[in-house]
Amino acid sequence: MKKKALFNWSSGKDSALALYKILQEPEFEISCLLTSVNQHFQRISMHGVRVELLHQQAQSIGLPLEIMQIPEMPTMEAYEEVMNKTLGKLKEQGVTHSIFGDIFLEDLRKYREDKLAEIGFKAVFPLWKVPTTELLQEFIDLGFKTIVVCVNERFLDKSFVGRVIDQDFINDLPANVDVCGENGEFHTFTFDGPIFSKPIAFEIGEVVYRKYERPEKEDSLDTACDTSASDAFDYGFWYCDLIEK
Repeated sequence: MKKKALFNWSSGKDSALALYKILQEPEFEISCLLTSVNQHFQRISMHGVRVELLHQQAQSIGLPLEIMQIPEMPTMEAYEEVMNKTLGKLKEQGVTHSIFGDIFLEDLRKYREDKLAEIGFKAVFPLWKVPTTELLQEFIDLGFKTIVVCVNERFLDKSFVGRVIDQDFINDLPANVDVCGENGEFHTFTFDGPIFSKPIAFEIGEVVYRKYERPEKEDSLDTACDTSASDAFDYGFWYCDLIEK
């Protein structure tokens, strides 16, 4: 009997490679892709990708899509409330496992495992501790194609956003940037590869800059995208808009 699992789908390269690997395993049956979407902008959280392109991905992959509508800059309490409600519904459908594309962030893994254990779920990490250079090379060799849709200006400048990841992109990365962007340096949108029945059609739109404001009250710093970095709000992000064809 296969274990029923949901797959946490960000739309980017790590999700795509992790899904590819888990689909090769006879142990799991993927019930759905689960994605957080900014409720106000109707774009994928952190990545800034339009929800229409997310639907195209799910259709091409051939798996049901479950969207979690998340408020702009939610508190951890609000985020976890939405998450628990969603997972509770999936648990009633027999889902017992939650699969992630995380690679080496220990604190994030522990957070996920602890929260899932509270409601009787187990976390699965198909890419865990594999060197990121190996993962990205495998991703390219398998025929996946992905475009950078967001960069953190702390690590990368505007010139990196809107680029398709290839060997030239890798060569151009500064030495302090992980090639998979595992530390939040950049985010991607995967538009072709072995998990898709057809490529995702899009046009490159406007490149915009956005800086998030530091909450005025100290007690409001407990957000779902919280960070212990004291300078977290000193930097902005460059986003490349992708438009559905």
